[in-house]
Amino acid sequence: MNPHPATTFGERFAWRCEESPYPVCVGLDPRLDEIPAVIRGHALGSAGTRADALREAITHFHKLVIEAAADLVPAVKLQLAFYEQYGVPGMLAFCDTIAAARRAGLLVIADGKRNDIASTATAYARAFLGVVDVFGEPTPAFDADALTVNPYLGWDSLVPFAEIAAQHGKGLFLLVHTSNPSSAELQEAVVEGEPVFLRVARLVAKLEGEFFPPRETGSVGAIVGCTFPHAAASIRSTIPHAPIVVVGYGAQAGKLAGCKACFTADDRGAAVNASRSLTYGWTTAPTSDQELVESIRARVTRMGEDLLGALATGASPLPRTRA
Repeated sequence: MNPHPATTFGERFAWRCEESPYPVCVGLDPRLDEIPAVIRGHALGSAGTRADALREAITHFHKLVIEAAADLVPAVKLQLAFYEQYGVPGMLAFCDTIAAARRAGLLVIADGKRNDIASTATAYARAFLGVVDVFGEPTPAFDADALTVNPYLGWDSLVPFAEIAAQHGKGLFLLVHTSNPSSAELQEAVVEGEPVFLRVARLVAKLEGEFFPPRETGSVGAIVGCTFPHAAASIRSTIPHAPIVVVGYGAQAGKLAGCKACFTADDRGAAVNASRSLTYGWTTAPTSDQELVESIRARVTRMGEDLLGALATGASPLPRTRA
């Protein structure tokens, strides 16, 4: 796949979604005990230490997932907590996985839900989206394409992320309405006549307008749970040009109606994330790399076809090439 000469994350997101058969984002959440035994066994037999074996098992597993899905989907979302739980070897595997996804042409979303006071927010933004000065040399640390950000510290904490993302052609996804059942306790609380999640959605639009050049698809997006279809529809109408990563599908039993609500009227602008339902939960564990690739590819295809079917219901079909 030829690279797109886009200058903003929003342009790259829109282009990758157009080029990919399915509007799916593959979530990568390393769980060592659920990685197939054939991969864990090979890593233990070939690595010098348990730390090396841990890194090798996660890295190799995710390389196979990327191989299976790279020509089907626009992006992968790496859940940082699952890498961080394994310490340094886990974070080295995080770097390995980003490199593999980039080689495959996939967008990389670092899901860390980061934020703090402005100075700390700047450090987070530099780590994942920008560069740091290393003895006079500007050096990227993790170099993701986008980062998930917690907006609940307010405007001044979001500005450093927007400034650094805009400077380096990267993107942000603010937590607007999450998929967990109790999220409504705070996110749907009404403040001055509107729910909190819509106030956050307006921050998405404000950041886009103040820090990024005008584009058909913005570079500041939203994390939206398909488990709350009513909220998803309100969010999409409030930020019609923002990219949305839809969460809660698959293992969290989110519904297709909630997914569809996150797309624009012409069925664009969103990618539906699934993690465990695509990469774990084997009835019969794969016994070879090829079997694993084929199994994950089949799961991604099945999910993608379900989404295309839902999007096409009552609307024009997506102008995509089916796998």
